[in-house]
Amino acid sequence: MNAKIELENEIANQAAQELENKYLLLTPGPLSTSTTVRRVMQRDWCTWDKEYNALVQNIRSRLVGMATAQPEQYSAVLMQGSGSFSVESVLGSVIPQDGKILIINNGAYGARMVQMARCLNIDVVELRYPEMQIPQLADIEKALEDESISHVSCVHCETTTGLLNPIQEIGRIVKAKNKVWIVDAMSSFGGVPMDIAELDIDFLISSANKCIQGVPGFGFILTKIEQLQACKGLARSVSLDLYDQWNTMEQQGGKWRFTSPTHVVRAFYQALLELEQEGGVTARYQRYLNNQQRLSTGMQALGFEMVLDQNTPQSPIITTFLYPNEDDFSFQALYENLKQAGFVIYPGKVTDLNCFRIGNIGEVYLDDIERLLTAIEQYRQA
Repeated sequence: MNAKIELENEIANQAAQELENKYLLLTPGPLSTSTTVRRVMQRDWCTWDKEYNALVQNIRSRLVGMATAQPEQYSAVLMQGSGSFSVESVLGSVIPQDGKILIINNGAYGARMVQMARCLNIDVVELRYPEMQIPQLADIEKALEDESISHVSCVHCETTTGLLNPIQEIGRIVKAKNKVWIVDAMSSFGGVPMDIAELDIDFLISSANKCIQGVPGFGFILTKIEQLQACKGLARSVSLDLYDQWNTMEQQGGKWRFTSPTHVVRAFYQALLELEQEGGVTARYQRYLNNQQRLSTGMQALGFEMVLDQNTPQSPIITTFLYPNEDDFSFQALYENLKQAGFVIYPGKVTDLNCFRIGNIGEVYLDDIERLLTAIEQYRQA
């Protein structure tokens, strides 16, 4: 047997073993994907090929069509890297040197936007709240009395807790003051119904490996074309220049400026088709909501308390639970036990609370939630 065959056999055996050890990712992304999404990545693509670039254009068109019933106002830009790369691309590309941004921060991802803006030497006004509190509209109105503020940004679904921020109400205030409205919808777009034209969002940011159920490798920005055109020459980065990325894709039929994640793009296209087959965003939202509601009910029956109270909007994306008031409780022990049972959950991210998080999105169904609850119950009784 030659070395090439031995290597192929070794790779095949390793892949088979990994499949046997597969677990369900109950996280806010990366998340568990369908077999068919993973399978389409087995073909190589050339970034210059017309077939591949046509695929990119198809994705861009589908994204805009999914986002709004007024697609003529918007365009989609794909950007290499994780979702945070796309957030930084927007912050660094759309705010002029004399601009100022109000960032509404009630979680780790709002805080990350503040960190990015300051690193880019952007003038920042931070409106900060505890992670379990939704922003107060009166505070936003007061902050916008500062007429030098040109842009406002907020995270829609803060996966720190699972809180869903009221972007419709915030957006009304922002646009009444004629500010540019930036929404980080990383963990909600594709899983929570919205029309970005009705919400009057100027820049919406999301990622391939969230509710559309693709794999990690790129993010995307849905933007008003007139706002994007006004960004020419403003970028503080070459690689993350949002206008140049868009202009290249527009002028060269889907071409990326630099090497694109071709396998990931093909997987994302497949994920978009599967979202449509499921019944679109409304149907996917209902599945996620059913998952979250059953999880919450079941976990409370097992003695776990939710971090968010009943008066705080809870997203269907991820749910955060407090550690039980027991001296011998160990999150790490629970984590390892559940991983052996075929589930991976997330540690907590709230500053002052001992908590953990369980995601409800991805290729996850009610039967999976029931199996998880059974596994947790068995662990608690052991």
